[in-house]
Amino acid sequence: MYRLTTILLDLYYRWDYMEERGKLYKDMNRLIAFYKGLTTWARWVNRNVDPSKTKVFFQGISPTHYEGKDWNEPSKSCSSETQPFFGVKYPAGMPLSALVVNRVLSRIKKPVYLLDITLLSQYRKDAHPAYYSMHNGLDCSHWCLPGLPDTWNELLYTALFS
Repeated sequence: MYRLTTILLDLYYRWDYMEERGKLYKDMNRLIAFYKGLTTWARWVNRNVDPSKTKVFFQGISPTHYEGKDWNEPSKSCSSETQPFFGVKYPAGMPLSALVVNRVLSRIKKPVYLLDITLLSQYRKDAHPAYYSMHNGLDCSHWCLPGLPDTWNELLYTALFS
């Protein structure tokens, strides 16, 4: 019975598995997994993209705002935020995942246009659905307010037609 339960649980939580070069891992540091996945994509771009026919875009990292310490208000999260961060420099700095993106993109030989949404999105701690939704869930990773996702679209539009 124990083995069957383990198999069923493993099937239920299958997103915990990662595969690299035929080896299956039960779990892996998410930042390392992101680096490996992005590096695989970069290799594909280098081998398969013809820049005379294709323009490659990569949307940067969309930050979360679960911890108020990121904007110097440690007792808060996005759940009660109705104003963006006002300041010259975002206190938390760049997320590690954004550094991974920059590192991998710098090694790609083919042109890749980075739609760098990270910093402008960090300032919008107020644009998550947590405060505005009807349920009491804490959602500080998705975006809902008009403005921020629209700006991402404007960046893409400008890049496409410039």
